[in-house]
Amino acid sequence: MNDETRKLLIVGDNPFQGISHLSQERARSRDEADVSQADQAADVVLASVNNGADGFSFSVSERTLSILQTLRERKSIDQINLYPMVPYAFEYVRIATQTGTPGLVKRFAKQVALSGDIRAVLEGFWSVVRVDPEGFVNTYLAYELSRIKSSAGKQANLVSVLLNEVIGDMGLALDLDWLFRSFISYLSKRGITPGFNTRNFPYLVRKFNEWNINLDETLIVTPFNKAGFQMNPSKEECEKTLQSLRSPTVLAISVLAAGYFKPSEALDYIANLGNLKGAVVGVSTEQQAHELFPLFKTQF
Repeated sequence: MNDETRKLLIVGDNPFQGISHLSQERARSRDEADVSQADQAADVVLASVNNGADGFSFSVSERTLSILQTLRERKSIDQINLYPMVPYAFEYVRIATQTGTPGLVKRFAKQVALSGDIRAVLEGFWSVVRVDPEGFVNTYLAYELSRIKSSAGKQANLVSVLLNEVIGDMGLALDLDWLFRSFISYLSKRGITPGFNTRNFPYLVRKFNEWNINLDETLIVTPFNKAGFQMNPSKEECEKTLQSLRSPTVLAISVLAAGYFKPSEALDYIANLGNLKGAVVGVSTEQQAHELFPLFKTQF
């Protein structure tokens, strides 16, 4: 298989964040597991890369930033392409629940100021003065990029930044085309591919076409699996939309349907889907990385 047809394989961070889409009990057990420690998580990421993964996709949180820091200290970060997703919604919801919305805003402003990113501070100040929502988007992205580079290093291979589906799908529902345009504009000017995580892939494609946003210059991350798990509004509609794209810009997630399928069963489905750019798969141990990524590399 040549480089032009080979699919991307990305290791995901759900096992490191204590996330399970099927079970609260499983999520708690993962959260308590040793793999949540930065050193061991870094071992899993490196094992994944050494066995065929092309990069690491992660929500930007204190936990994943510590993993990047560990990889940097091991002088291994340069060999890993990064696909961060922002914001880490759970973190902001938790803070808002504890301190209220005013407390969340104050904490965010303080963190931006302490980040040392003068551009972000100035952009944030002028956004307040002008009541400029697009300026707030730029300020937020500048802040998150500074966090990533502080942990991974300024020369980190930042391929794409993904907008979390909580914000993106809400923005689609509210018809906030300015949100997507400003997100795309800010990242594109910095040589970073703008990406969007969504749980309603057909609706995103329809709205982007309506707004004349070029899908070919973006990355879309959305569920595809044999069971249709998290594929909205239907498995059939998602498959039809995938085939309608002019170029492969989609990374499939939830390919194992939160562990419902074995890797070989998942491959039977996604390997036969045309127009996929690749897949994001989470593993929680080095042994799983040794077993899963060579299998996907040869059959996907």
